[in-house]
Amino acid sequence: MRIVGGRWKRTRLPVLSRPGLRPTPDRVRETVFNWLGQDLGGWHCVDAFAGTGALGFEAASRGAAEVLLVEQDRALVLQLAQVQQRLQADMVRIQRGDAVAMLRGLPPASVDAVFLDPPFDGADLFAPALAAAAAALRPDGVIYLEAPVAWDDAMAGSCGLVVVRHLKAGMVHAHLMRLAGTRHA
Repeated sequence: MRIVGGRWKRTRLPVLSRPGLRPTPDRVRETVFNWLGQDLGGWHCVDAFAGTGALGFEAASRGAAEVLLVEQDRALVLQLAQVQQRLQADMVRIQRGDAVAMLRGLPPASVDAVFLDPPFDGADLFAPALAAAAAALRPDGVIYLEAPVAWDDAMAGSCGLVVVRHLKAGMVHAHLMRLAGTRHA
């Protein structure tokens, strides 16, 4: 696995063998960052359920001013710290803990992008994570969600969101969401 664009383009990221770890494939990340635009200059981002940190490091590589990686698994947190040091990614902070609780603790309207890729066997995480992320999102912000099923506007609407982009890649559904009632591109 590698970073696909920006300052650290082609940099390889290590992948530990951990139960339930499914790194976002390069092709999907490339599509997501085409949706977002190549330059995330000044953005404040959160990569909840960070795993390998591929989404967060990709955002940092593309100019994000601040990226918070949240991961519960101790071994993955240590690996994230090693990558952060190797890249000298001063804009990246790493926090070990519960991603939903961390999202709930963020100030309202403080984040430009939230990347959510919860464990697929934790179906009870999706709605709480989306609702917490929506509360922290700036009015023009975006949420990226990876899920084992497609989320439609009715499902997203229960969290105050609308789906603006969707793709299916293998068993993964990738979604770009925005706050309901905001204008979207």
